[in-house]
Amino acid sequence: MGLAIEPAASGAAEDRAIDYVLRLGRALHAYGYTSPALERALVTASARLGLVGHFFSTPTSIFVTFGEGSAQRTFLSRVEPGGISLGKLADIDGNARAVGDGSLSPSEALARIEAIAQQPPPFSPLIETIASGAASGTACRLLGGGAGDVIVATGLGVLIGLLGLAAGRVRLTQGLFELMASALVSAAALMAASFGLGVSPAVSTLAGLIFVIPGFSLTIAMAELAARHLVSGTARLAGAFTVFLAITFGVAVGRRIVTSLVTLPPPGAFVALPEWTLWVAVLITPIALTVLLQGRARDMPWVTLACVAGFLGGRAGAAILGPALGGCLGALTAGLAAHLYEHWVGRPALVPLVPSVLLLVPGSTAFRSLALLLDQQVVVGIDGAFATLLTAASLVAGLLLAEMIAEVLSHPAVARIRSA
Repeated sequence: MGLAIEPAASGAAEDRAIDYVLRLGRALHAYGYTSPALERALVTASARLGLVGHFFSTPTSIFVTFGEGSAQRTFLSRVEPGGISLGKLADIDGNARAVGDGSLSPSEALARIEAIAQQPPPFSPLIETIASGAASGTACRLLGGGAGDVIVATGLGVLIGLLGLAAGRVRLTQGLFELMASALVSAAALMAASFGLGVSPAVSTLAGLIFVIPGFSLTIAMAELAARHLVSGTARLAGAFTVFLAITFGVAVGRRIVTSLVTLPPPGAFVALPEWTLWVAVLITPIALTVLLQGRARDMPWVTLACVAGFLGGRAGAAILGPALGGCLGALTAGLAAHLYEHWVGRPALVPLVPSVLLLVPGSTAFRSLALLLDQQVVVGIDGAFATLLTAASLVAGLLLAEMIAEVLSHPAVARIRSA
């Protein structure tokens, strides 16, 4: 895509502007922007700097061309899918807005991007490990686990947090980390069950791996396919499927090792938790996710409001449309809350939107589907896979509706009507 306007005044100024746009693209990609949003942001930044830009983004590369006709200059950036960093993403977005309104020059903005990239994580490793445990414990409650399951899942989440810190130190490759983490969590959950500490190893394992399961990537892939970004959406979908396979294989390995060593007792009595614990989990989850996604503490109230709105919308949608389609209403309410945050606070809507969608994503359904297929329960597994795709499609529909409503409300004509 491109936008033709007047070129930059001089060759040196144009080179500085190009350097800034290229670095901006790599930063936005590294901190969590989807391909459609990344290309729109780069087109806007190029236009404000007097450049003619054409952009093509995939999960592993960014192709950039400046100029028109035979005068085009093409650049290729090889990038790796990075983890989401909501705090740095918001800072980079503010940097781009400052360049757009003229308060920062491209050279100053480029230096500021480098400074943002060098910032340490906003929370200490201890806090992140505690948040990992809290996220798994609350996820277990949201999945319907009992008291014993929540305790075991919280311990498994802490284990995942510690493993993540160790993997970062030894630079463990992505894919191998998911395989090792799933095998370790599966084995630990079964060992806990063998000692009578957990009621359902399956629920505890799923909750312990909840932040590793790429349900959000699956939803983003479906959104990119719906937006006709076929290359990026297909690549992201294949990447999510590969991670699902690694997790499923790791869980199977961990289970086989433990069952060959110990005999599992029959399931114990299910200890149901009271209803109020569900709402405690809904309130704790956004805080834990903000820490794990490296957001800012000042955004936690907004993230919590968006997550609660999405959760309530999802429950209402499930009651009206059924579990598979109910996510549409949940994603719609979460998307509208995120766009209101962007309008009022002036920070990107992705900050509250990502944690909100993580509460709704169908990653657990996809994992269960693959586990059933691995157990040769083909019919039930295929049914679960279809339910996963339907749920992901309903989430995408809700997000697209929220974006369309936000664009309509921000249109100048509608703004004039509101002010009249």
